[in-house]
Amino acid sequence: MKKLLLAALLATMPSPAFADGLVDNVDGVTLDADGKVLRFTGLLITPDGHVARLVKQGEKRPDKLDWRADMKGKVLLPGFVDAHGHVVDLGFRALELDLSDTKSLDEAKAKIAAYVAANPDKKWILGGGWNQEKWGLGRFPTAADLDAVVSDRPVWLSRADGHASWANSAAMKAAGITAKSISPAGGRIEKTGAEPNGVFVDSAQELVLKAVPKPLPKERGTAVLKAQAILLSYGITATADMGTSLDDWMAYRRLGDAGSLRVRIMSYGAGLEDTIRIGGIGPTPWLYGGRLKLAGMKLYTDGALGSRGAWLKAPYADAPGQSGAGFLADDVLRNLMSRAAMDNYQIAVHAIGDKANAQVVDAIADLAETYKGDRRWRVEHAQVIDPVDLAKFGKNGIIASMQPVHETSDRTMAEARLGPARLAGAYAWQTMLQQGAVLAFGTDYPVESPDPFAGWATGFTRSDADGQPFGGWQPQERISREQAWRAYTMDAAYAGFAEKEFGRLGAGQWADFIIVDRDPLLASPSDLRATKVEETWIGGVRAWAR
Repeated sequence: MKKLLLAALLATMPSPAFADGLVDNVDGVTLDADGKVLRFTGLLITPDGHVARLVKQGEKRPDKLDWRADMKGKVLLPGFVDAHGHVVDLGFRALELDLSDTKSLDEAKAKIAAYVAANPDKKWILGGGWNQEKWGLGRFPTAADLDAVVSDRPVWLSRADGHASWANSAAMKAAGITAKSISPAGGRIEKTGAEPNGVFVDSAQELVLKAVPKPLPKERGTAVLKAQAILLSYGITATADMGTSLDDWMAYRRLGDAGSLRVRIMSYGAGLEDTIRIGGIGPTPWLYGGRLKLAGMKLYTDGALGSRGAWLKAPYADAPGQSGAGFLADDVLRNLMSRAAMDNYQIAVHAIGDKANAQVVDAIADLAETYKGDRRWRVEHAQVIDPVDLAKFGKNGIIASMQPVHETSDRTMAEARLGPARLAGAYAWQTMLQQGAVLAFGTDYPVESPDPFAGWATGFTRSDADGQPFGGWQPQERISREQAWRAYTMDAAYAGFAEKEFGRLGAGQWADFIIVDRDPLLASPSDLRATKVEETWIGGVRAWAR
């Protein structure tokens, strides 16, 4: 009888927590599985780097631990998940000529001249980040603009959005570009009269890229390490890599083999061919302790607003002769998506213009009848939507993978490109949620800075760092502070079928978290933007410290 009573008593007692480590004395904040805010003061971590449980104020800590880290009351958050970025491009942008901070053509030319002088041994000058809209130029830059700075070596510089590039005359000569060169399908050679003037839009970039020296494998590895350090410094512990080439994948594998991969990468192959070459029979499992996984395939259906390559239903308001271009015919798009879906690859499709978005959601509606189950079809950017198509985003489990900072960066350009009549469905975050779409936030780095705090603040203010416009642009599309946070964490993980792995701090998930210098739920929008990450931990191990 005594044994039975003892057994009954033990059954009512809480089970002991088995954990090797405790991150203690924190002002911890996370979201639970329902997206509600949870606060805690300690984080118990298992020997293999997962969350054992959250410890709340006043709860007893385990007596026996292998290690304990006292954070002295600092704020702890789950690591951010960037739903759309370009890892290798971020690294190369940081290692090459970066024009993203230039505010005029003259400032860009001065920076190019300084870079050329500092790198006399480089046979090609490579880089990017320029934006003629930011410069207030009123036109694209030209080869003549570049020739005035450097004419003895080829120069090739990508626009901020990656959908156009700028060449000098030496680069065009190396690529064999002449007045007889023809714009390919899905691209445009900018010309002055009959002569190419140095800017190549979308697929026309390939005409010059064939002559640009390819990075060596060790250079690609260096770029990944550089990008990883940047992402960790912003508190990004996981990211989708949109458009992974086979060379990129091999760089990740080499770093993973060497134990140097820290950030978790959800990879989407660059088109069907590279996706199949990487995955073979379908998505890979998580590799290197949850650091790398091929999730699916990335396709492009149009270009970008900045280069007028986004595919619109009606001509551009500021260029009546242009409507952008669709890259894929309807049947080609469906065939590519179907072929990938057959092997259970997740499909992510870039669509910015209203006609491109309509094409993609209609294709998804057709394919969803054949490919059942939890597919999580992704529309990347979903930037300009005809209001008649918005309801379609709430069907078939569509993920609206959007970038808040594009709204603040592009709003004046969008007004000029589209005109006021077509802004109702632009950057429509609140409407997406109301229609039932899952909203996943990212930055599209290096098009924008990977800083998630800027995007978080934009999500619930629709205003830029200067608080402009007052009250927010198209303020009816604001979402709440908590909804924006969720889109940058747990729903960005959900968008990559990774919600069981990371995205919040719950029992059984990876212990991926950051230490920051303020409570983001209590900070003003300007203070939120100023948040500094002090430490970044992945799998219960500190991976970066300021």
